[in-house]
Amino acid sequence: MSGKELDYEALGLMVGLEIHQQLATKRKLFCPCPAELTDEDHLEFERRLRPTRGEAGEVDIAALFEWRKGRKYLYEAPHHHSCLVEADEEPPHDISREALVIAMAVAKALNSHIVDEVHVMRKIVIDGSNTTGFQRTSVVALGGSLRVGDKDVPIETICVEEDASRKIGEEGLRVRYRLDRLGIPLIEISTAPVIHSPEEAEKVALAIGRLLRLTGRVKRGLGTIRQDLNVSIRGGAKTEIKGVQRLDLIPKVIRYEVLRQVSLLEVRDELRRRGAREEDYEQEPVDVSQVFSGTKSKVLRRTLKSGGVVLAVKLPYFHGLLGKEVMPGRRVGTEFADYVRFWAGVGGLFHSDELPKYGITSDELDKVYEATGAVKGRDAVVIIASDPTRARRAVEVVLERAKMALRGVPEETRGANPDGTTRFLRPRPGSARMYPETDLPPAPITEELHREAEEIVPEPLDVKLERLVSKYGLSKELALEVIDDVRLDMIEKLIEKYHDKVKPSIIASFFVVTLRGLKSEGVDIEAIPESFLEELIDRLAQGRIAKEALEELVEAAWKEGNYNVDELVKKLGLGTMTREEAEAIVEEIIREHEEAVKEKGMRAMGLIMGRAMARLRGKIDGKIVAEIVRRKLQEKLGG
Repeated sequence: MSGKELDYEALGLMVGLEIHQQLATKRKLFCPCPAELTDEDHLEFERRLRPTRGEAGEVDIAALFEWRKGRKYLYEAPHHHSCLVEADEEPPHDISREALVIAMAVAKALNSHIVDEVHVMRKIVIDGSNTTGFQRTSVVALGGSLRVGDKDVPIETICVEEDASRKIGEEGLRVRYRLDRLGIPLIEISTAPVIHSPEEAEKVALAIGRLLRLTGRVKRGLGTIRQDLNVSIRGGAKTEIKGVQRLDLIPKVIRYEVLRQVSLLEVRDELRRRGAREEDYEQEPVDVSQVFSGTKSKVLRRTLKSGGVVLAVKLPYFHGLLGKEVMPGRRVGTEFADYVRFWAGVGGLFHSDELPKYGITSDELDKVYEATGAVKGRDAVVIIASDPTRARRAVEVVLERAKMALRGVPEETRGANPDGTTRFLRPRPGSARMYPETDLPPAPITEELHREAEEIVPEPLDVKLERLVSKYGLSKELALEVIDDVRLDMIEKLIEKYHDKVKPSIIASFFVVTLRGLKSEGVDIEAIPESFLEELIDRLAQGRIAKEALEELVEAAWKEGNYNVDELVKKLGLGTMTREEAEAIVEEIIREHEEAVKEKGMRAMGLIMGRAMARLRGKIDGKIVAEIVRRKLQEKLGG
């Protein structure tokens, strides 16, 4: 079944969004360090984390099994962008007033109910992304709604929370993080699960992102906004998908998740039709190391040489089901392998639906069937290669996952891949995950805070649109593109500053047309410093470059890594030319094509214009060139 064939209404699709956006504050959420990334020198320290009991006295299952991996975490602490708070050697300071005010302003725009006082909670996270073993988060407002098309989308909560550390890399059981991002304030906006199609989810995410940009108080660029999705279908399970960074990826992620759940339900139904029962998967593994003593499989040979074992287990009634595709490039066997990696720390598995392959022969597979008592054409077999302890644990995981297959879709937290598919991350956390922060008192929401928030409540979309159209003369279409651009506040600032020297439509088009066009051609627009873009508009306003030079200058700057505008202009010869110099070049071109001009008359305009722009593009406004060409041709023909 392809994504196009899915009937989302019939399937009962329900989607809820959680939008996480970094706030553009001066300080971090719980300390005075700058809220920005840096590559400055750093100190290093190492930690191991362990789970703690929540308010109800229980240990969260996701945290427990993250701890069982036995990882160590190495932290880079930049000298001026982290302090003892990030190192968990000093209690947190009072929550950032600026972050609270921004969140309150967003809440007011959504007609949410702002709480009377903010209580900081601890959310257990022991993947190393926070030195404390938990993330601090606070509810600022409840309820409200956002109008998207002809529908009011309910808002459940608006929170402020601290961003996690930057993951630099990992090697074996050691993971390296950088603490510059830890503590940067995030606003989290959660919707009710009332979204019923992939396309609607994208529209809602776009509308929330647009509202946040209208505040002018959020950060821009890759990694500053992340979308989490909660997806379920009738008969399936609520699946949390983390870390969708691109807006246009949301529909694909949802389509693939629905396809996965539908496929897993089909597997459940087929197993039940075949007569499978959960007790069929209460088995002991069989050591088949001897079967592979002379194997050509590099993985199995390497494991045996290092003192490991090869275990096998039969999965009754699973023949042909492990190879079933659940989403592009991922099969039921992949789902099992994800569990084995997470719960047992084993790199993967082999299963009979994909064999013979990977150096495993038909004869070896037959011997595994015989050793396990599996019936060909009815059962599947799974082969695990690792050290004895992990291999045995991996088999237990496979059998437990087989039982889950009989129940349908397991509740999971999954991670988004760049192609829209997802992978298993961990079980969904339970209520034991949250407990109160004991180092901070509640923060009262005062009338003064309300007044400050009122001053920065983003103006309604229609008001902003009307102002861009009426005051600056942008077309409605261009104004909407500006509003949807991540650099909205920057574009507005430059238009306001230079509108008397550069047409606002030229500035707007540079950002929403030229830069996006370059991005589609592979230029990493997010890597271009904003100061460089501002200088380009400044040089344009001074008449030192022509608007036609903007695209070439941006592309050259990115390729060379040189963001000195004046150096690039000089190197590329893109400084502006006087009208007199341009006229002399046009006259020269007309002389070179005198016969064509005599033959075609004014119809030679296109030819002369093309030759002129080839020499003048980026050095003088194209409209001026057109005026010169037309006038010089008329003079030539009139003479």
